Amino acid sequence: MIRFQDVGLHYGLGGRAGPEILRDLSFVIPSGGFRWLLGPSGAGKSSLLRLIYLAVRPSRGALSILGTEITTAPRRALPRLRRRIGVVFQDFRLLRHLSAFDNVALPLRLAGRPEGQLRADVGEMLRWVGLAQKSDSLPEALSGGEQQRVAIARAVIGRPDLLLADEPTGNLDEVQAERLMALLTEMNRLGTTVVIATHNDALVARYPAHALELDQGWLVADG
Repeated sequence: MIRFQDVGLHYGLGGRAGPEILRDLSFVIPSGGFRWLLGPSGAGKSSLLRLIYLAVRPSRGALSILGTEITTAPRRALPRLRRRIGVVFQDFRLLRHLSAFDNVALPLRLAGRPEGQLRADVGEMLRWVGLAQKSDSLPEALSGGEQQRVAIARAVIGRPDLLLADEPTGNLDEVQAERLMALLTEMNRLGTTVVIATHNDALVARYPAHALELDQGWLVADG
């Protein structure tokens, strides 16, 4: 599902390569795996997720996602691959001009799902995250926790092969966080590969699983 081999990443700086953010990463996540992604702020967790959801390519090394070698794949092959990946962003990234319903429906529409069919699926998902009464609301009318729930619903609505979440419980109360983890663990049980970046040690303790730990761009634990 995911294979890193001696991967390094740096970002450009004024047309020149900046310092490496990630260094010599090598690990494998099998299909259907569940991984916590741990480490202090600045360790490189978000950059690692960006590599996995194809926002950037490695500066060096080999990276394979969903059976595709990313370092050599043509750019035109990436959009279809991205549609198999669901992402819960830390800053939500909702489309401000779309309602909660239309934000959640967007992945299904991009995939060509018939409108009549997707309306039932989106309505059910919004009920599950407790936002059925706010389906017509724009993001600016929602609280941070409500926007987070819309972002989660959008990420999982298409039942992606790979689901990535960057601090998904940061704006949720304890009840909603537990509901989210119930959803993610059930998706994982049904075969979705799940990677969750978090600082929530209590959550990790309640849901013990294999963890990748970063520190200053290095992989310091894989177990």
